[in-house]
Amino acid sequence: MENIAFVFAGLVVGFIVGLTGVGGGSLMTPLLIFGFGIKPTLAVGTDLLFASGTKFGGMLNFARQRVIPWRVVFSLSLGSVPAAALTLWVLHDLGTSNPTVQHAITFTLGIALMLTAAATLYKAIRGPRQAQASDDVELDRPSDQAKHPLLPVLFGAVIGVLVTLTSVGAGAIGVTVLMLLYPQLPLYRIVAADIAYAVPLTLVAGLGHASLGTVDWQLLGLLLCGSLPGIWLGSHFVSRVPERVIRSALSVLLAWAGSKLVFI
Repeated sequence: MENIAFVFAGLVVGFIVGLTGVGGGSLMTPLLIFGFGIKPTLAVGTDLLFASGTKFGGMLNFARQRVIPWRVVFSLSLGSVPAAALTLWVLHDLGTSNPTVQHAITFTLGIALMLTAAATLYKAIRGPRQAQASDDVELDRPSDQAKHPLLPVLFGAVIGVLVTLTSVGAGAIGVTVLMLLYPQLPLYRIVAADIAYAVPLTLVAGLGHASLGTVDWQLLGLLLCGSLPGIWLGSHFVSRVPERVIRSALSVLLAWAGSKLVFI
């Protein structure tokens, strides 16, 4: 019966991701912790590979459409992947069973969820307006070039640490950062870039957690069995549901889960 519950959880999260674009980590990790009583380190490690497998399929779809801005992906990965590797080295050195590490991961997860809630609400309220406004801005630089070349690397490093510690950050936070760094880039290419750079980041972080013993492979398989059809189903309803209402509701849910983790 529990196996069916895990498949159903993957289906629900996959459906919401397909419907709203909010990253699976911000939904699946707190669900595993609060709903199924999974330890935070195990929930984070398993969810990272869950996100990597799910987003790889999305990246292939965007790559076939030739809409991925690879220069943006490279700039973010230049910061996020080394930051993920460094964070994994620290976790390996300290040990994931260390109570201090457990508390740090739980606290950081709570902060990341609240940041994701704020980013989700920002996208719901200001996202479409900003995208429209950016169409009227004329800049001398190409649309896939940031104001300063080090900014994507810096933000990528911050997201890399967040994702490795919590599995949260590559979705709503990543899209919000991209909207700020690349205001001329069309929204669909921003989403494509966010999914593409998240694949190597979550793969490196997930494999690192696997080496630490914080990945439940059976649980991973069950979650993917539900999420893949869920994403397909959600993507078919995306044009029929008011996105702003759903994103606003999700931001409240994520803020609640984040505050609960911070203050436990």
